[in-house]
Amino acid sequence: MAASCDGSQSDQSSTFEPGIDNIYEAFICPLTKQVMQDPVTLENGQTFEREAIEKWFKECVQNGKPVLCPITSKQLSITDLSPSIALRDTIEEWRARNDCMKLDIARQSLYLGNSEANILLALKNVRDICRNIRLIKRRVRNPQLVRLVTDMLKSTSHEVRYKALQTLRVVVEGDEESKAIVAEGDTVRTIVKFLSKEPRRGREAAVSLLFELSKSELLCEKIGSVHGAILLLVGLTSSKSENVSTVEKADLTLTNLERSEENVRQMASNGRLQPLLAKLLGGSPETKASMASYLGELALNNDVKFNVAQTVGSCLIDLMRSRDMRGAALGALNKISSFEGSAKVLIGTGLLPPLIKDLFYVGPNQLPIRLKEVSATILANIVNIGYEFDKVPVGSHHQTLVSEDVVENLLLLISNTGPEIQGKLLEVLVGLTGCPNSVINVVSAIRNSGAIISLVQFVEVHDNDDLRLAAIKLLHNISPHMSEELASVLRGTVGQLRNLVGIISESTTTITEDQAVAAALLAELPERDWGLTQRLLGDGAFDKIISKIILIRQGEIRGKRFERTFLEGLVKILARITFALTKEAQAVSFCRENNLASLFLDLLQSYSQDNIQMASAIALENLSLETKNLTVIPELPPPSYCVSIFSCLSKPPVVLGMCKIHQGICSLRESFCLVEGQAVDKLVDLLDHENDKVVGPALAALSTLLEDGLEVENAVKLIVEADGLTPILNVLLENRTENLRIRAVWMVERILRIEDIARELGEEQNVTAALVDAFQNADFKTKQIAENALRHIDKIPNFSGIFAPTLAK
Repeated sequence: MAASCDGSQSDQSSTFEPGIDNIYEAFICPLTKQVMQDPVTLENGQTFEREAIEKWFKECVQNGKPVLCPITSKQLSITDLSPSIALRDTIEEWRARNDCMKLDIARQSLYLGNSEANILLALKNVRDICRNIRLIKRRVRNPQLVRLVTDMLKSTSHEVRYKALQTLRVVVEGDEESKAIVAEGDTVRTIVKFLSKEPRRGREAAVSLLFELSKSELLCEKIGSVHGAILLLVGLTSSKSENVSTVEKADLTLTNLERSEENVRQMASNGRLQPLLAKLLGGSPETKASMASYLGELALNNDVKFNVAQTVGSCLIDLMRSRDMRGAALGALNKISSFEGSAKVLIGTGLLPPLIKDLFYVGPNQLPIRLKEVSATILANIVNIGYEFDKVPVGSHHQTLVSEDVVENLLLLISNTGPEIQGKLLEVLVGLTGCPNSVINVVSAIRNSGAIISLVQFVEVHDNDDLRLAAIKLLHNISPHMSEELASVLRGTVGQLRNLVGIISESTTTITEDQAVAAALLAELPERDWGLTQRLLGDGAFDKIISKIILIRQGEIRGKRFERTFLEGLVKILARITFALTKEAQAVSFCRENNLASLFLDLLQSYSQDNIQMASAIALENLSLETKNLTVIPELPPPSYCVSIFSCLSKPPVVLGMCKIHQGICSLRESFCLVEGQAVDKLVDLLDHENDKVVGPALAALSTLLEDGLEVENAVKLIVEADGLTPILNVLLENRTENLRIRAVWMVERILRIEDIARELGEEQNVTAALVDAFQNADFKTKQIAENALRHIDKIPNFSGIFAPTLAK
């Protein structure tokens, strides 16, 4: 079969064109057996279709044969072709008359109640006429016939609908009048529906028809206005299951539809963003503003944001400088700046200088408040990526975003604007203080400007959660550098400290970011600030914190995202009360009533979080140091008369329940005794921890059992029984940090006071070497302790006996 002009196979079913009038033999080409379109005559009088006889001549030459007449098989002396004009005109008249009659039959056949075969034949005749006789096309444009073909789209037959789509595509090709007729009513919507509802070849026919219609600029908006049309076309362009022709036609159709700005906006919202970006780069000022404005409204994934920043970032920054277009430009920049990759592109493109200038400028052309809020949001987006902002100039004098005068301007702007801008600018400072390279500069600016008081006041905000959260985050970030100032401000006010505790103790089943950050902030304040601890104790903060810890442990409140930070903060806040035991009996009573020693011991082993283990071990150290003051020493009965005379008859009284270390009545709850709480094993387990900040507090807590005035020998035995000797020696030998070495040397010296252990360890060369190193290189106090330890193992002689004082005569 011959191929049709739309790429499909021709649907002619006969060798000869079917017609109404008889076909004369003279009309038929002997080679093609078809009615001729362009008849030509050879020198011998034989007539052929021009294209067919030229192909015959070419094949003769290619095969090395003489040029023969296909009919007579005689060699031709010349191959000139003479047009048979009279025959051609006769054939055209016959075809025109024949086609008119076929079109009349088609009009009568195109109704939905007719048989499928008759409808398909009628559609075929219409297609053939449109393809083969251009002059007759004027007759096909008859609105009645076009509408009749369009009605066939409503058929229940897939085949009829498919052929109707093909026929309409042929009818409208190059014919604006026919396109307008097809686009009447709901037809375009029906064609669009076929993009998803028809079988594959039906979808291909529908796309081909839409492509022809989209060549008309007047119909572009109509096609785009059909709900789902652009979405379906965009989907076809990325389909892996459609054939190449369908994908290409869908893409070409969308390209035609780009002539409408509304269509471009729809394409962008359905993932085809390039047309919008092209108009943003090359459109009129009005078009650029429109496209930028719409870009700011789109939901974009991170990959798209990065692509947009690379493609039009510079253009958007230029538009910022135009008073009429900066609102649209800022909206688009706000959208794409929220991703780290695109934010870095914008920084490199030069966004920061004009952004800072617009924020700080005060004058006749200053940004309206609503746009300053957008600018502040963009700056917050960019700063929160953790860039090295100390290397990016933002001012005419090479200031950077972390220069003191720039930060002071940000602080001044915070104090003179509304809540929305304040919140965003606080987020900017949060981002800057989250970077180790810039936090010191921000802290310096806050300290020099005296802004700490005004920043703390934001903790009391109740009607703007974002503003309050940003303020608490900022205070938390600067707390390691300004803990004393923060504690002073919080002690001196009534509301802020209570509000922080109120945030932490809010009754929720899910842990919020506000709660986690508020707890982390309070945890950073100086733990030995007794005035602050008094305030917390008086306000019932510690009771509320204990309640929260218990609820988390019981699983009644949870939140995977913030639970770790929240619980760490709670434990560190609670641990601060153990630093006040020597100052206030109320603190001791509180620890006893709430059995804090038991709680910290449980936390020590229940959670593998380093900070929780560290804070719990520190708290246990503080509690254990108070045990010797809280141990109840039993009163012994006076000796009997006989015993007082004959001391040889006396035996020391036996008191049951005595602590082997503290030589009194102890308990974990009342005297915080680690021995009675069976904490030694748990603390020894932590000595193998990879984090030095956990090992140090664990060593310190164990050290409290070796203090002067206690039964050190019994304590050493407990540690040895808990397999603690080897890890303690490992800490000494590994020499990880100076603080760990100081603590380990102190403990080893106490342990070596036991002769059996000293005798055994005296043979360990590495232990001796570690003590010698401490003796030679540590601080003065540790040198003395190392010297004593070396004496215990006879590595340094004891000269005290040699230089004994002479007795007075």
